[in-house]
Formats: sequence, structure tokens, C-alpha cells
Amino acid sequence: MIKIIENKCDFCGTCASVCPKNCINVKEDDIIIDHKSCIDCDLCVYICPIEVLESVNEA
Repeated sequence: MIKIIENKCDFCGTCASVCPKNCINVKEDDIIIDHKSCIDCDLCVYICPIEVLESVNEA
């Protein structure tokens, strides 16, 4: 699962642009990830220029 680090995102949309499932919605002051559609490819984590996203393994 992808976790958003609170109060750090600048809402640039880079993560949404690389998402193959289009499950990231970035608005002017919010970012929402549809975890049901997410395939955990981690492309958004790797591309984020300010390291706002992190991959978290669920137990």
C-alpha cells in the first residue's frame, strides 16, 4: 500500500502522471489514492521529487 506523508505534498501531480492504473487523484490541495485499484508498482514512490509517498507492507 502507498502511504502519503502528511503536510509535505506540493500537489505537483508527478505521481499521478506515471500511475498505470490512474488511481491517484491530485487536486489543488489534496491527493487521494484509490487503494482498491492500486497495483503497488511503486512508480509514484520512485518518481516523487520530494519523497512524499512511501510503500508500506501490510501485515
